[in-house]
Amino acid sequence: MQTSDFCRSRIDGKINLSQPLAGLAKRLRWALIVAAVLAKFERQSRTGQSLDGADLFGPTAVRVGGGISIGGRPNLPIRLMASLIHLKNCFSLSDDDLCAR
Repeated sequence: MQTSDFCRSRIDGKINLSQPLAGLAKRLRWALIVAAVLAKFERQSRTGQSLDGADLFGPTAVRVGGGISIGGRPNLPIRLMASLIHLKNCFSLSDDDLCAR
């Protein structure tokens, strides 16, 4: 096992690769899982709504809430989320128990 940094070791040196969940991670077709789920979680374009108003120059119409939002928290990897859901369902864990585990 080689490391690029003296203080950092690879993950395969920290976990037991003979555990059933480690073996399952190698057998799953992650590319197919990510491709199937990714489209459901992409940022989607919204139509927005038109707000009518008036100011000193006459009636105005402004379109708000449309387009694709770039705000919010950055996405987590689909593989991480699918793995957590799998662990939660396999071991009947609550959200808090899953985070603690």
